[in-house]
Amino acid sequence: MAASHSGFGALLHTWRDRLSPADAGITVTPGRRAPGLRREELAQLAGLSVDYVLRLEQERAKNPSAQVVSALARALQLSRAERDQLYRSAGLLPPQDGTITTHVPPSIQRLAARLGDVPIGVFTADWTLVWWNAMWSALHGDPAVVPATERNLARALFGKGAAHAAMRPVHSERAPDAFAASIVADLKDAASRYPADAQLDCLVRDLREVSDAFARCWATGTAVQHTTDRKTIRHPEIGDIVLDCDVLIVPGADLRMVTYTAAAGSNDAGKLDLLRVTGGRTLS
Repeated sequence: MAASHSGFGALLHTWRDRLSPADAGITVTPGRRAPGLRREELAQLAGLSVDYVLRLEQERAKNPSAQVVSALARALQLSRAERDQLYRSAGLLPPQDGTITTHVPPSIQRLAARLGDVPIGVFTADWTLVWWNAMWSALHGDPAVVPATERNLARALFGKGAAHAAMRPVHSERAPDAFAASIVADLKDAASRYPADAQLDCLVRDLREVSDAFARCWATGTAVQHTTDRKTIRHPEIGDIVLDCDVLIVPGADLRMVTYTAAAGSNDAGKLDLLRVTGGRTLS
């Protein structure tokens, strides 16, 4: 498709000015003059450099990839129609029906942003991580350091790449391998509903080739229902944290919101408070 960049930078600027920092989970300090997001805040939310966002707004950077446009659309909390407009202004075809969507509705982003004390990650139907908050990064490590194509829970569990290397040790109180089996069952369900999704097909083929455990589970596994789970996460700075993990389904969006909580006043709640203060960085 021939590129047509007219208006891309103007759209970015307009929608950046429109988005409330509070809705993006950013604390507003007294004396702030910016009506919406600052350029550096949009860059951080989208996982891009500030210089690249500046060049996009000034239309000095051409041919943004679909991955970049998708990240900007999520960061700006665009509606589906606005997301499609942003794709077209970049000379790209919007995501087609029949493929797994990476679109996170603004209402879900606002809800998650207001729960900033809780580690939250939002995943697509194929368990690709598309949104997370600061507490998620503090608990699990910053997903931004992992290539976007690797930010997938199935790749972390069964693969041999960057996602697997970055995954911190997690122990479930459920039966051994029960959670991994539930992820494979979800992928099989997604494959039946999105038979034309090339990314999902590539994910399954890759994992069947590199993981005998995945291949066996794919061939023989049955549907496994998600339930509340207690997980022990081994954090490199504060040690083991035992948390309740819930998987919340977002109706109509085919997304999964994963949350971690601890009972108020418990030792593990205190560890979450410490993560909130330190951001998971080295203690001194």
